[in-house]
Amino acid sequence: MPKLAPEVLKIPVPAGLPPRGRWGRWMFAGGGLDESQLGERTHPWYRVIWLTGVDYFSDLGFQPGITLLAAGALALPATALLVLLTLAGAVPLYAQVARRSYAGQGSIAMLEHLLPGWAGKIFVLALLGFAGTDFLITMTLSAADAARHAVANAWLHPYIGGERVAITLLLLLLLAAVFLAGFRQAIEVSILVAVPYLILNLIVLLVGLAAVMRHPAGIQAWRLALFARGGWTQIFIASALIFPRLALGLGGFETGVSVMPLIRGANRETAREKSGPPLERIHNTRKLLLSAGVIMGALLLLSSFVCPLLIPPAAYRLGGPASGRAIAYLAHRLLGAGFGAIYDLFSILILWFAGASAMAGLLSLLPRYLPRFGMAPRWVAYRRPLVLALLALDGLITWIFHAGVNAQAGAYATGVLVLMLSAGIAVSLALGHEARAAHPQRARLALLLRGGYFWLVTLVFAYTLTLNIAERPDGVIIASCLILLLLTLGGISRYHRATEMRITQVRFADLETRQVWEEVSGRKVNLVPTPHASPEVRHALAAKLSEHFRLEGPLCFVHVRLLDNRSEFLAPLRVWVRAEGAHYVLEAEGAVAVANSIAYLSQLLDPRSLVLGLTHKNLMKQSLQYMFLGQGEVGLMVYSILVRYWEWAQPAHRPLLFLLSE
Repeated sequence: MPKLAPEVLKIPVPAGLPPRGRWGRWMFAGGGLDESQLGERTHPWYRVIWLTGVDYFSDLGFQPGITLLAAGALALPATALLVLLTLAGAVPLYAQVARRSYAGQGSIAMLEHLLPGWAGKIFVLALLGFAGTDFLITMTLSAADAARHAVANAWLHPYIGGERVAITLLLLLLLAAVFLAGFRQAIEVSILVAVPYLILNLIVLLVGLAAVMRHPAGIQAWRLALFARGGWTQIFIASALIFPRLALGLGGFETGVSVMPLIRGANRETAREKSGPPLERIHNTRKLLLSAGVIMGALLLLSSFVCPLLIPPAAYRLGGPASGRAIAYLAHRLLGAGFGAIYDLFSILILWFAGASAMAGLLSLLPRYLPRFGMAPRWVAYRRPLVLALLALDGLITWIFHAGVNAQAGAYATGVLVLMLSAGIAVSLALGHEARAAHPQRARLALLLRGGYFWLVTLVFAYTLTLNIAERPDGVIIASCLILLLLTLGGISRYHRATEMRITQVRFADLETRQVWEEVSGRKVNLVPTPHASPEVRHALAAKLSEHFRLEGPLCFVHVRLLDNRSEFLAPLRVWVRAEGAHYVLEAEGAVAVANSIAYLSQLLDPRSLVLGLTHKNLMKQSLQYMFLGQGEVGLMVYSILVRYWEWAQPAHRPLLFLLSE
């Protein structure tokens, strides 16, 4: 019995940039960031929560101070609205995201699947711009606030002075150095940083609460200031107008979903995850999200009650000793310089580590999308070059904002809110699709009601985002610059990578194809691509070839069917091969570009010759059709792709190339 070809065929393709010299080898050492990290160690959810928490809980370093500055006596009701939106909006919303994106891709991946095609790609790139704003500002804002805590510390100030910009840049440089060396044991470090930090905050706030209770006159003065605006209706309206300024306290939920692959499910799910969703892991992720929201909500509510009563307005205004560091101010004032120094130390650590969490998020997010879209240079898939690029952007943002925490708060909130808005849209659309597919009327109605609820949550996020942008447009400006940068680099990259093979693998459709493949491969046929699949066209083309060329051996006509979504950069092919009289017919489906597929198949088949057809159509129009629709001038593009590949592969045999004018 003859040996059959394997079911899946591949050819070697260039894997990445060739390192040049010692510097190049160091820059591109290690595997690509876009490679799947299989077999990564998992942990119980109550340990992974601290990895999310270093981003989320670190907001306690600056959120109470920003709340005081924005709300004053209204800090408590405005914060209560924020906590309500967190527990009734963000937590259930991201629980739905976790259910549908359990590999850690988040809401951006959901929208990519719900909005296919070029429109979806552009939308994803725009979201990546806002996500980049969120993570970049997390790094710069956290480092700036860590520098502010260091400068304000009485023990450190004589040694470091008041150079907040220099200290911020130093912290960012240290952060980059850690990732250049290779970051490990993130969960263990996050536990050692986040748990003591929360305990210290709880101690300060409880001591502050006790101090408030000992002076009821202060509570009475606060009540008078609160109701000076009117009754509860006026307080609610004023708080609803103020709480969007506090929206940076919502950050961290996208990180909570991105760490899902680290969360351990039940042991019985290990073998089942390949065939279905890991239900126990999803359930544990919901526990993580809810626990984080409850912990942060309780501490924010406590701080919004204690801080306005114990910190005078002159202290928390810009430039005051409590500006942006309200709880640290109370730690020094209520518990002494020694305790305050310990609090400052852990504040600096968790704020710095929040930057590490954001850096890890960007190193996971950008290589997951851009190289797959063909919209990134190859170095984006490597850790060290990408870390240096992000460090440069961090330095630029720090210089623009002069390491100001309050100045960056709007940009941070914009990035957070856009991601939450996108999550709301993604979940609402997904529930709508599921409702249309549901058969029992009761199940359909339940899904529609749930989708309606999340549309309301999405409207609240849209309102919050609109007010935040109207007051502080910095985030939109930074995100727009990043989106423009992504689109520009993406277009240039797609242009340069257009002549790659762009096929991941070739799979046979049936057993007959595997058998016939052996008859046609290995310099036995002449490959003839044809845009039409009809036997009449093939018969006419065979007659034309016999008239103009002397081809030895049978012909193998190749017809490629494209995917509906031509915006994809890479795709697998499924092929059928049949004998048709003295010749053969090969049909391939699932391609993103005709020319690249023909070039790939020719390298697999190793034909005697390759007959390429030429048209007389406008070359500019053909180029645009090739870039966006995968069609265009196929003959010239096949030649260009093969020449580029042959320069790299140096094959022992190359087919003869014949040009046939239409």
